[in-house]
Amino acid sequence: MATTTLERGTASTTADTHSHVVRPAEMEWQKTRFPGCEAKTLLLDRKTGLVTALMRFAPGAVLPDHEHVQIEQTWVIEGKLVDKEGPAAGLEVGPGEFVWREVGSRHVAWCPEGGLMLAIFQVPNKFFDQEGRVTDMGGNDWDALWGHTSKSSA
Repeated sequence: MATTTLERGTASTTADTHSHVVRPAEMEWQKTRFPGCEAKTLLLDRKTGLVTALMRFAPGAVLPDHEHVQIEQTWVIEGKLVDKEGPAAGLEVGPGEFVWREVGSRHVAWCPEGGLMLAIFQVPNKFFDQEGRVTDMGGNDWDALWGHTSKSSA
């Protein structure tokens, strides 16, 4: 089988080599550097930056100041997602609701009751820390790992 830039969760082999079944129930939750925030990465394409992940938040968990580099989509399955800070402060998205954010939107996200969400990023978010570093969710230098996704292909 050919090597690919795509990484997936637990995939099943099918007769069609272009279809990839991921079974989230068989995957372990991965802790992030943000307390109370865990993820199951269902799809990660390092070449383009496309990420699809289940995100689980403990009550009170916060995703600190971050920017959506490209369009971000979130479907809230359980709990509530609230913009704690930023231009849309106070915006609440609850179970069964869907929110998408435009390129360049920036905010602090909060889950007062905890929550479970399906998140789709065209390129991973940029997180801004107090020391002025810009990183991805894993704490890696954003430009070093993802800068190629914003370069023009012309």
